[in-house]
Amino acid sequence: MHTTLYVFLSLGYNAGQRLSGYRTERHDPKGPEVSPILTTNTLDIISHSLAQTRRLGARLGTHAQAGDVYCLEGELGSGKTSFVQGIAEGLGVSAPVTSPTFVLANVYRGAPGRPPLYHLDLYRISGPQEALDFGLEDYLYGEGVVAIEWPERIREVLPPEYLWISFRYLDATKRGLLMQPKGARYEALVAGLQREIYGGRE
Repeated sequence: MHTTLYVFLSLGYNAGQRLSGYRTERHDPKGPEVSPILTTNTLDIISHSLAQTRRLGARLGTHAQAGDVYCLEGELGSGKTSFVQGIAEGLGVSAPVTSPTFVLANVYRGAPGRPPLYHLDLYRISGPQEALDFGLEDYLYGEGVVAIEWPERIREVLPPEYLWISFRYLDATKRGLLMQPKGARYEALVAGLQREIYGGRE
């Protein structure tokens, strides 16, 4: 048995508010909503709408730092771009955020004092070498926050540390998000998100 955290977020959420209104439930591992094996460093969340997914991204974006790398793995329609839109909101990006499928990368300016957002979509990349040829390292080791869709295509050339977020399609509106940190910076980031979510309990 393990505990999966279900987060229900207020539609009035903004970057300065806590996540609130959650509950936890226990599931039989043989049941229909089996989550990946969890450790103390991972955070497994069920989002019930694209709006909730975006708000989760916004929460992450408020804590984002220059040099952060977020790897977003999941099938088409699983909510990755909505999550990136939330990250942009948390960074204070004012421009509309769309998936850069055909141009591979979009750069968005953050609010004053906040880093830019580098949004990469590697769906059309054949492998690591093609990504390196278009300048991947300039983004990975630049001054921005990097959000990568389809990161599994370049796993071999990722930095030593990053936050891997797996998006799971559960039904027409519900998605599972599993955050798996690699490195001390991202372990602390996930731990902070855990505290904020549990801290919203009344």
